[in-house]
Amino acid sequence: MVAQDLTVSIDAMGGDAGPGVVVAALARSVLRHPKVNYLLHGDEAVLKPLVARRSKLEGRVEIRHAPERVRMEEKPSQALRRGRNTSMWHAIESVAKGEAQVAISAGNTGALMAMSMFQLHTIEGIDRPAIASVWPTKRGQTVVLDVGANVESDAQQLADFAVMGEAFARAVLGLERPSVGLLNVGAEDVKGHDAVKGAAQILRNVKLPMEFAGFVEGDDIAEGTVDVVVTDGFTGNIALKTAEGTAKLVVHFLRSALKRSLLGRLGAVLASGALNALRRKLDPRTSNGGIFLGLAGVVVKSHGSTDALGFACALDMAIDMAKAGVIPKIIADHAEVARLVAETHADSGAAI
Repeated sequence: MVAQDLTVSIDAMGGDAGPGVVVAALARSVLRHPKVNYLLHGDEAVLKPLVARRSKLEGRVEIRHAPERVRMEEKPSQALRRGRNTSMWHAIESVAKGEAQVAISAGNTGALMAMSMFQLHTIEGIDRPAIASVWPTKRGQTVVLDVGANVESDAQQLADFAVMGEAFARAVLGLERPSVGLLNVGAEDVKGHDAVKGAAQILRNVKLPMEFAGFVEGDDIAEGTVDVVVTDGFTGNIALKTAEGTAKLVVHFLRSALKRSLLGRLGAVLASGALNALRRKLDPRTSNGGIFLGLAGVVVKSHGSTDALGFACALDMAIDMAKAGVIPKIIADHAEVARLVAETHADSGAAI
């Protein structure tokens, strides 16, 4: 391989479509990122001919043989016990060893999180990692987390997610002071359960490079009311899947309406430029890539059912993450939250 600035480690066997989609995505990625190399982990007998057929990949891709793969239905505990010879394990291991700066997989989410935590560990003081996703909004882009890693989260964990999200927004989206909101059933202070109220109390008092906007509601995500939306993984994952389904429904209704009559088909031709722009905006593949934040290493999860375009977009996100230096920002900002929480607990003890 020619020496390059950055190396991406890829689980080539994960996902529903398999290595063909991954290699096709790499053919797109090498053109977008001329100073990036790729470590491709998986069955060499399968991967070698796929890579050889694409001359663009010559000298940019190194295949690392991994004889096994993590099944999509496999439990995280099972994958962790037996997974040392899988492509997913090897992809993460390359980051742990410093051979690559970021790992990416379209495989089993739970297994990927378990293996990542085991090999990379969490940032000191971070209890649980979160999965962050970047959503298109009326104002541009909004970071939403957690979208699936943690079914339940307490006040401290939600505050940690806010730190991760604002650090990501500053590093990757280039926002100097991102606005942060806690997803709730209403914007009023009296609404919501104890976890979101407790997280709000913490975030109102910390001195971080962000603007805490209090509580936001579900429709605020699409509006782009804040730059970072914080919630637990149960709620966030439902919101994510609902948004993806709604986007597909809108495209389906629009296509059906335009095909219904000759006049509609003529209108579609005349408005093809605007319709194509709308289709690109609503295409979930262009926002593909969930980022595991809170780990002491960079890992990105691609949608398991995505195609080459979607995986290429996830590769874009992985490369942006690796270049941005998010982890040092999370470490520094989390120290401020930990200081405030410690002081609060000390004051409470003194009062008693």
